[in-house]
Amino acid sequence: MFEYGEEKFSRRIASNIIKAREKAPVETTLQLADIIRESVPQKARRDKNPCKKTFQALRIAVNSEFDHLSKGLEDAFYCLKPQGRLAVITFHSLEDRLVKQKFAAWCKGCICPPDFPQCVCGRKPEGRLVNRKPIEAGEEELENNNRSRSAKLRIIERSGESNG
Repeated sequence: MFEYGEEKFSRRIASNIIKAREKAPVETTLQLADIIRESVPQKARRDKNPCKKTFQALRIAVNSEFDHLSKGLEDAFYCLKPQGRLAVITFHSLEDRLVKQKFAAWCKGCICPPDFPQCVCGRKPEGRLVNRKPIEAGEEELENNNRSRSAKLRIIERSGESNG
């Protein structure tokens, strides 16, 4: 839960779910939501829906969303011809982090230790970032579509190099 939902009360929530399941199965989302609400301090409950991050984490885990995203990125990138571009829009920080890390790995050249006098790995960057920072919605877009506030666009261009 913590890894996929960035929920700081994940351990307490998980512990309370286990305790509840020892008494009786949790059969509905409302039961689960009640357990989550009771696991989170009152102040955090006032700030926003305490169930949001937990349900997000469960959805990500059950659907293997990050595995699918990672495979989709790999497949798409390696289908590109040299100078072909891959544009990806992410909608939450966990997705964005995965895309950013994949793009960075493709843009990395030599992976030899820094104390080597010269490169022996021969690794070349396979891509180049088109935009260093993600493109985010401007003020006008935010006024017309407030859901665009979390969207980030990252673009990578495939180089002619290949490392295997």
